[in-house]
Order: sequence, then C-alpha cells, then structure tokens
Amino acid sequence: MRLPINGNELEVEVFGAEDAPLLIAHHGAPGLGSRAEPRATFRPFADTFRVLVFDARGSGVSEGRPPFTHEQWVADVDALRQWAGAERFVLAGGSYGGFIAMEYAIRHPERLTALVLRDTSADHENEKAARRNAETSTRVKIDPDKLDRINTGRVRDDDDLRDCWREILPLYDHVYDPAAVEAKVEATFYRYETHNHAFAVNQPAYDIKADLHRITCPTLVTVGRDDWITPVASSRTIADLIPDARLVVFEKSGHSPQVEEAELWRETVRDFLREVGADEQRS
Repeated sequence: MRLPINGNELEVEVFGAEDAPLLIAHHGAPGLGSRAEPRATFRPFADTFRVLVFDARGSGVSEGRPPFTHEQWVADVDALRQWAGAERFVLAGGSYGGFIAMEYAIRHPERLTALVLRDTSADHENEKAARRNAETSTRVKIDPDKLDRINTGRVRDDDDLRDCWREILPLYDHVYDPAAVEAKVEATFYRYETHNHAFAVNQPAYDIKADLHRITCPTLVTVGRDDWITPVASSRTIADLIPDARLVVFEKSGHSPQVEEAELWRETVRDFLREVGADEQRS
C-alpha cells in the first residue's frame, strides 16, 4: 500500500494480526535496498508480531522527496509507528538500516521494547577495513574506480550504480555464487541520487558511538563472521557500548546471516525477543 508519510509516499506492507506487538524492519543500502529483504526475513515473524516493512524514502518504489538524511529517515520510522497505532515496538535494522535503527533508539528510547541489529556499524571506520578486504580479495579482482565511486557516493547515474553494484556484490556472501550475484543485480531498484547523498554527505560525518549508551532497550547485535563491509569488530564495538547488549556471530555467513543461516538466525532472534518479553507487549 502507499502511505503519505511526512510529505512523501512510502510503499508499505504489513503482515500479522492488528493487535499483535508491532515490529518494524528497516532495509539497508539507501538507493539500492528495498523492503524485499526485510519482508523475506521477518514475514515468518507475523505468527507472533504485526510486521511492517517498507521502502524507505528514495529507495525501492517509494517516492523520493529530499532530504535523504538520517534525521528524516528516523522521523519517517516514527511516523510509521504512529500510523500503526503503537506506543512501543520492536525495531530491526540491517546494514545501513542499522544506522537508522540505532539513531531512532537514541532519539526515542522510550518507544522501543527491543532492538535487533544485523551487520552494521556505529561509525564509518568500517570503510577502511572494507577497502582492505576488497583490495585483498582472492575471490574476484575489484575495479578500484568502481569501488571508489560506489563507496564515496560519486556514481554518475542509475546505470553506473548498477555496474558498481555488480562489481562489489561477489564480496558479500560466505559462498560466492555468480548466478546469485546476477540475480541480485537484476532484482535491485537503482536510485543513484539517494545512494550518493547517503555515502557522500551522510556517511563521512557518521559517528554515533558517544551516544550508544543512551539506548536503553534490550539489544541483539548479529553479524556474519566473514562480513567484508561491516566486520565483526564493528558489531563488537556496538555491543560493548550499548548497555547489556548481546552479540551473536554467525560462523558460516558473510554480510547476510539472515539469508545464509536463515533458520539459525531467526531462531536466535525469536529466542531473544521471547526472553526479553517483546513478543508479549501489546501496543
């Protein structure tokens, strides 16, 4: 469905009973990501939660009215919460979506019953490790110009974004499958202006480590052992700085344990949400 959210139409899907606890899942990769991944990951949770997934402003098929700032994306999440009629809810965010999830938790700690993070970072220091991992990869040889353009938000248009995305996709998974890479390339919605703003404007100033202590809800931090772009060290920093956060490393995964070890990842998240009582709290 299309919802007008803060002056911008978002494409939204909701699964589960209306009176179930709300869970909002935020996708990663502004300008490349969409609700498709969180829908596949969290739709099975609709047996317990009211699951809301959406294409963020400027991504997927949602409208793309600026600004493409963290502040705006956080405000859009809160507007979705209000639309759903929930006072408190579970928020999940993967990769860049984890940036937005953590910033929401910092700004609105009273709104969350739990926070679920996946393969993300609290600053942009991961860029150094990501570049090193890309340059030393024995899996594929990465074109340094394409790596620079996509990592620094200087892609020229949607076609260039597609080419740069195809270049780095082989690095993401625990097991490299060229056919799967090409399928992901074809399934992606390309919104280069959103991507460029996120990585040229937002990313260089991104560092929320000093504010992580303000997150007061139970927090689960998950990461794949072979994540090339937001390595285990990034997740360990988050878990160390959020009070009583729990870190779980998935040994047979790259950047997407929710896909590569899907059953174990979902079981881990369900157990965590059950343990902290987030599956029982009604809006």
